[in-house]
Amino acid sequence: MTEEHFDVIIVGSGLSGIDAAYHIQTHCRGKSYVGKSHVILENRDAVGGTWDLFRYPGIRSDSDMYMFGYSFRPWQSPTAIALGESIRSYIRETAQAYGIDRKIRFHHRVIGASWSSAEAKWTLEAERGAEREPVRLSCNFLFCCNCYYDYAEGYTPQFAGVERFRGRVIHPQLWPQDLDYAGKRVVVIGSGATAVTIIPVVAQTAAHVTMLQRSPTYVISLPSQDKLANWLRRFLPVGVAFTIARWRNVLLGLHFYSLCRRKPDAAKKMIAGQNRQLLGDDYDIATHFTPHYNPWEQRLCIAPDADFFDAIKAGKAEVVTDQIETFTETGIRLRSGRELAADIIVTATGLKLQILGGISVAVDGRPVNFAETMNFKGTLFSDVPNLASVFGYTNASWTLKSNLICAYVSRLINYMDRHDYVACILRRDPAVTTEPWLDFSSGYIQRVIDQLPRQGSKRPWKLHQNYVLDTFSLRFGKVDDSALEFVPRRAKKKAA
Repeated sequence: MTEEHFDVIIVGSGLSGIDAAYHIQTHCRGKSYVGKSHVILENRDAVGGTWDLFRYPGIRSDSDMYMFGYSFRPWQSPTAIALGESIRSYIRETAQAYGIDRKIRFHHRVIGASWSSAEAKWTLEAERGAEREPVRLSCNFLFCCNCYYDYAEGYTPQFAGVERFRGRVIHPQLWPQDLDYAGKRVVVIGSGATAVTIIPVVAQTAAHVTMLQRSPTYVISLPSQDKLANWLRRFLPVGVAFTIARWRNVLLGLHFYSLCRRKPDAAKKMIAGQNRQLLGDDYDIATHFTPHYNPWEQRLCIAPDADFFDAIKAGKAEVVTDQIETFTETGIRLRSGRELAADIIVTATGLKLQILGGISVAVDGRPVNFAETMNFKGTLFSDVPNLASVFGYTNASWTLKSNLICAYVSRLINYMDRHDYVACILRRDPAVTTEPWLDFSSGYIQRVIDQLPRQGSKRPWKLHQNYVLDTFSLRFGKVDDSALEFVPRRAKKKAA
């Protein structure tokens, strides 16, 4: 099998992959990436990642596009909370504008990656096309931007009696584009962002929609348009207006997150007050919209322009807080004894988390168990040379962290080139105690928390959920951190 070699291989052409490609080709001028020898490997047949895969009704961003958009290509639409189709077009057009689309190899699924210290390179085994033709590539630096969950399937609990149901059971991740729900009774199981997104759209034509939740989630309403940003664009250059709106929204988000953490009772009261204002004083906010956890211990759900609340108030949708006893031929029977009639049941029950998209990784022949590694600045892993990944914020826009990580990785590569280093190895400090990688109680994280890397109790091992702190650390902090061991070219054969 012929092996192709590249300086940098980027895995994934979604939101983060295009961000990574822009930074590498713009800031790493010495790399072959900007010449003829370059590659982005994409498993699917289109740019966009999550935003091309997910096609359920109403799919949209869960934060405003001034934070969610690329720092180098301002979002110019007046709609701040954008639909999936608009985001997909934005990613595709960004790739085209910078020539990144010409560097993508579609239908390439990376199966395994093996690092050789003697050769100071990664060897990747991939499958190409529907025939799964084996392909081998190698690179000096591997940048994984292939998301954090299983693209093949979402998470669905084992429901009793599901085989008896005569209607259709659908997971939003695999939403059929030919599904006709007009005039149908639809039950959506789940209370997260996906359920809150789907219900207002489906309720427009369905006979009735029920959101069945085991426990409530905090849901707040925000305007779909940012009046300040739209006003600024009338008087300022697009880039300046975008930057001002971005930082203003970042700081407001940090302030609200801090309030939720420092004064959870006040935050609860504020959210409940808005819910009551939107649904009326007679609505049972305590049962259906008051979770057992504090705000921002899990992600808050956003209802643009109160669309979710409007559907409930109009009687087109309802929220039921109960537990499932069993599926029946015609719907779901609950623990309370109530039966929910349904023609279609949507299991908006979450994702399956996956590190590096499920790629099998080995270093010098030894398989890497990422649960035994410690993460550094949200991107590098202990004892795994020349490999970076992207994992965004849990309390803010994904792209904010992605953008900082891509800038940091490009700085790291340039630093290694200037000093003629062939490898960068992150070494754990035995004096630093470990903590869970993510301090978040959401089910999709807790189900696999024992499989995830760890973070440390102090810098630089501490994972901040704070864009301001990360800006100083990733964009302006020094690259030659004491935790990093750099291997000179002449010594690569002795590298561990």
